[in-house]
Amino acid sequence: MTTPETYTSYIPLLAVLVSLAAVPLIILSSKYRNLREFWTIAASFIKFGLVLSLLPGALANKTAEISLIEIFPGIEMTLRADPFGVFFALIASGLWIFTSVYSIGYVRGANEHKQTRYFASFAVCLSATMGIAFSSNLLTFIIFYEILTIATYPLVIHKETKEAINGGRKYLIYTLTAGLFLIAASAWTYQLTGTLDFKAGGLFTEGILTPQTAVVLFFLFLGGVGVKAGIMPMHSWLPTAMVAPTPVSALLHAVAVVKSGVFAVIRVVGFVFGPAIMRQFGLNNILLVMAGFTIIVASLIALRQDNLKRRLAYSTVGHLSYIVMGAALLTPAGFAGGMMHIAFHATMKITLFFVAGAIYVNLHKNNISELKGIGRVMPWTMGAFTIGAIGLAGIPPINGFVSKWYLGLGSIESGNLVPLAILVVSGLLNAAYFFPIVHIAFFRKGNEKELEGKGEAPLFMVIPIVITAILSLLFGIYPDLFFKFYRLAINIAASIIGGGG
Repeated sequence: MTTPETYTSYIPLLAVLVSLAAVPLIILSSKYRNLREFWTIAASFIKFGLVLSLLPGALANKTAEISLIEIFPGIEMTLRADPFGVFFALIASGLWIFTSVYSIGYVRGANEHKQTRYFASFAVCLSATMGIAFSSNLLTFIIFYEILTIATYPLVIHKETKEAINGGRKYLIYTLTAGLFLIAASAWTYQLTGTLDFKAGGLFTEGILTPQTAVVLFFLFLGGVGVKAGIMPMHSWLPTAMVAPTPVSALLHAVAVVKSGVFAVIRVVGFVFGPAIMRQFGLNNILLVMAGFTIIVASLIALRQDNLKRRLAYSTVGHLSYIVMGAALLTPAGFAGGMMHIAFHATMKITLFFVAGAIYVNLHKNNISELKGIGRVMPWTMGAFTIGAIGLAGIPPINGFVSKWYLGLGSIESGNLVPLAILVVSGLLNAAYFFPIVHIAFFRKGNEKELEGKGEAPLFMVIPIVITAILSLLFGIYPDLFFKFYRLAINIAASIIGGGG
């Protein structure tokens, strides 16, 4: 690998600030919903354009950087758009466009209250997510990680029912406690190394860590990032948070919160500890066991859920650990497969949550057992669901097959075939909990009186559903299409392995 070239640029800062700047405009436009939603859409397109402008540099192994303030002597709040940060920022900013358009149809169709607060909170969440993507060190990362936690809370409790308040309280207890673990782990890392800067291949050199220190420090980091990554047993806040409106569920599962968690896992494994240290102290084996357990158990729990969003939530818990497992394999293909699954799972899962929301707005149904025959009145919506379901089961030509293929190669590269077996079993379980939904929708006769006169949900909802499903198909056929996710993932994986052995 060539030595990364760093250049000064304000673009990472602007990418963070653009949606933050939209917040006061959204609030001031509260009485004019078209104008209010214009600011949301405009900010999402500008943000994506800024991030996209960083892609050529990332592909050339160049890193845009801007130093903001010195927080402590020797520790600056710095934004650095390295290739991995650009990879994640592309996914989050791109899908925010679709989520924003979909949200307009959802909140109007469901006649949601406090829509201004909803859109303003969304904008803050995306600013925090960009900050997470472009954090150059652990301290900057923690700041934006905690901002994301707080900004998401109003979205989780949006309905303000007793169930929503309890879900929000549980979300805060889990995520704020995780933040304390992350702060403790980062402080200890600084005491040991004298730096908090992310470095491909890891910060720790040989002789710094004893076996006991390595294990305890790793568990502190795991407590910090594992909650948002949904690793069992730190996952239970996530299904509870499904009480939020469906676009928020899409944000949680595909765009921001949980993807920030698995992004953080890869940062910790590849850019803090590094492959050599992970392997030396057997830390990767700890992570492999936890990821494998989570994949299988979450899939089994998903089988028992009749509520559609809860089934999707447990599916997400399992699929997040595909990414964790990819990092734990410590091989080029494993890292690449895990990173590609961040992108490809996002397009598939956001499609499925969008479908759940369209069904709720259009037919007021939440449970799978109530979906008999809806494929006949909502063919575009349920067709998109079918594409996402096929992909999540790992069947070609949908993009989920590509990332799972590389995870399987990573398992073979590592000489450990247990993860490969877990992938196969998990694929079968995915089919077992998704395909019956497709069968019920298209091949079971529904209540004719209930479905009479019904059609698709509003276009603002159906168009994003169809586009994200098509993207899942296109990325399955050509993974490097548009945004070079494949090439970026391969390059990033090589830099981690090359930097840390």
